Amino acid sequence: MIQITLPDGSQREYPAPLTVADVAASIGAGLAKAALAAKVNGKVVDTSFTIDTSCDLAIITAKDADGLEVIRHSTAHLLAYAVKELFPEAQVTIGPVIEHGFYYDFSFKRPFTPEDLTAIEKKMTALAALDEPIMRRVLPRDEAVAYFKGLGEHYKAEIIAGIPAGQDVSLYREGKFEDLCRGPHVPSTGKLKHFKLMKVAGAYWRGDHRNEMLQRIYGTAWASKEALQQHLTMLEEAEKRDHRKLGRELDLFHIDDHAPGLVFWHPKGWTLWQCVEQYMRQVYRDNGYLEVKGPQIIDKSLWEKTGHWDKYRENMFVTESEKREYALKPMNCPGHILIFKQGIKSYRNLPLRYGEFGNCHRNEPSGGLHGIMRVRGFTQDDGHIFCTEEQILSECVDYTALLQKVYADFGFKNIIYKIATRPEKRIGTDESWDRAEAALVESLKASGCDFEISPGEGAFYGPKIEYTLKDAIGRHWQCGTIQVDFSMPERLDAEYVGEDGARHRPVMLHRAIVGSLERFIGILIEESAGALPVWLAPVQVSVLNITDAQAEYAKSVAKMLKNQGFRVNLDLRNEKITLKIREHSMQKLPYLLVVGDKEMAAQAVAVRARGGQDLGTMSLDAFVQKIGSDVVNRSL
Repeated sequence: MIQITLPDGSQREYPAPLTVADVAASIGAGLAKAALAAKVNGKVVDTSFTIDTSCDLAIITAKDADGLEVIRHSTAHLLAYAVKELFPEAQVTIGPVIEHGFYYDFSFKRPFTPEDLTAIEKKMTALAALDEPIMRRVLPRDEAVAYFKGLGEHYKAEIIAGIPAGQDVSLYREGKFEDLCRGPHVPSTGKLKHFKLMKVAGAYWRGDHRNEMLQRIYGTAWASKEALQQHLTMLEEAEKRDHRKLGRELDLFHIDDHAPGLVFWHPKGWTLWQCVEQYMRQVYRDNGYLEVKGPQIIDKSLWEKTGHWDKYRENMFVTESEKREYALKPMNCPGHILIFKQGIKSYRNLPLRYGEFGNCHRNEPSGGLHGIMRVRGFTQDDGHIFCTEEQILSECVDYTALLQKVYADFGFKNIIYKIATRPEKRIGTDESWDRAEAALVESLKASGCDFEISPGEGAFYGPKIEYTLKDAIGRHWQCGTIQVDFSMPERLDAEYVGEDGARHRPVMLHRAIVGSLERFIGILIEESAGALPVWLAPVQVSVLNITDAQAEYAKSVAKMLKNQGFRVNLDLRNEKITLKIREHSMQKLPYLLVVGDKEMAAQAVAVRARGGQDLGTMSLDAFVQKIGSDVVNRSL
């Protein structure tokens, strides 16, 4: 008898081998219809998978995260099927699942057009309506190579030829189309109903710029019509909030081909930058951090000692002087250890917290650059805490509380917590990793935070907590982190004198709250749709006169506000007041002050808040009190 244990702990017995679909049918017709795949002893399999021994079984439906991934995987194959139906000479390559959807790369003689995408999506819908079964078969590697060569699919043949000799490969067929794939897939094309093709982009074969440029078709797929529509609405909103678009419209920054991946900050953008940096600098001062500054260029030998040379060499900018090889620093941590090592440190000095607004450079691929979100030169609010092992817990608890306050000040209160554990390739002993991971788990428990475990996602030198923000339209942004590192102080011979008079290794905690300032500012711009809160707005108030008769009074109002420390724009142009109001409103300024004869006579101002809200006439003192309260309280 085969004994199957279900997720609720109940067990069922069957007299002979049977498929996942058979088990689902035995449980109920509704489940049989909804089944997309299953987990057998934790492994995701097709519903056609044969169970021939006792196991744990969970049926996967569209309600499950694994079910959504199977839907997207199968929809990628449906896309390739439709392309081959419409353009038989196109060659298929790879088509993986990505966040929110999938893509498939094709080799084709001409660029796909928007009209092509419309036709392909229509064909996908027609093929799905046929509800053709998706069938799996297995071939020896060499037979599979010959099979795809015979179809003229040379890219597929090349992929399979890279598999070790003697291995079998699995293929999936739906109707006339058959593709190489490990699976699993939905039982039939009829399960694929809610999808949309999004765009076409270029992609080099195997990601190598020396190879052919392929065409990558992106799509999204969801379990329901409502979920698809919600996603498309979110994308529309995200497009309106795109920081690159708003950066141009609000005159904050630009990116130039003369310096790819680097940012040219305009006066207003640099004002925003300084607001964020000076706020974070105050956070350092208020929480016991000593600000330091390390050099930009460091000898290769240091990066070799820390392990970065082996791990990050491809992403490091390298230079040479007097026959010595140097690298622009991609991170600040080795420099902070060298600062720590200057002079004898005692246990009484610990914890010792260093902070730096460190300029770092990483040679990111040009295809991965994205506005100010993904750049080659960036500044981190970087910090490193040198402490004893006994201090790890309290430092991590205090850090989480600090990070929560900072995020709340910027308007983010929804935080997702994850602990990333040891990766396969790492330095340090298993014992040190055990202690480091346990400390992070205990710290989040002590902080009262619910968290997830991300197995294998830690840095090569230590585990970490990742703090992810959820923004106004539901997107996730991983920003903050704290990492426990026993290894780098060992590699660079950092020591302190303990209470026992002996030399000891400190533990190094790597931490960043906002991470890259460039990226975080991009997030702030998109979160606010450019309507930044008063304390961050590059221009907080604009003073507008109605006629030349109020020009001198308008100047005096602007001067008084500037003397109070506010960021003020003065518009004395000989234009209609309605035009001025419209233009300044489009700049998303928090406040507009209109002064005419009536306001001048009363030594007052007519106040308009962002969004066209008329706050009426106020005395200058009343307005200063109002805007001052917004700034001090960091009103959102």
